[in-house]
Amino acid sequence: MVYVKTLKIIYAAFICSLYIIITPSQGIAAEPLKKALSNTSANVVFLRHALAPGFGDPAEFQINDCSTQRNLDQAGQRQARFIGKYLREHKIVFDTILSSQWCRCKQTADLLNMGSWQEFTGLNSFFQGHADRTDTLKKLQQKLDNLPADTLVLMITHQVTINAVTKISPASGGFVVYNSRTKVSKSVQLNTP
Repeated sequence: MVYVKTLKIIYAAFICSLYIIITPSQGIAAEPLKKALSNTSANVVFLRHALAPGFGDPAEFQINDCSTQRNLDQAGQRQARFIGKYLREHKIVFDTILSSQWCRCKQTADLLNMGSWQEFTGLNSFFQGHADRTDTLKKLQQKLDNLPADTLVLMITHQVTINAVTKISPASGGFVVYNSRTKVSKSVQLNTP
């Protein structure tokens, strides 16, 4: 009798383990970005531009000339495409997509393939003084202050800009979800190729 009962328990455990292995993960708990959005009630997703080798920008930087800027390399292009595919597969949809005027941010926005996007000077980098820090952050704060609670905006920008608002410094291709009313933020980094 004990033997039969033990076999039933083993069989039940086996069936449960098969169910866990075979059943694809579903819902918020299985997806870190959706979970972070839910936990913070965020209405903003900051995305640091994809991989662009180097540090800062060359001395001859010109905002309208990509050849004078640090740009995405092949790995950065793959990373941006992967992030866009990830967002589409997980049905994370944005009401608005905004990008810094820097070419590496605009390249990221294009390669995400998430639809139309707009340049926004409030997302520009002030790291080397190519944009005025005070003016940039004032524009960004005005935008954040006027966002409805029920909207979701993707903002493609730079480490310094994200850090100035959230005190978080994401890696290239990293997300920071942000609730513009409560100021709560959370970092999310995908495992990108």
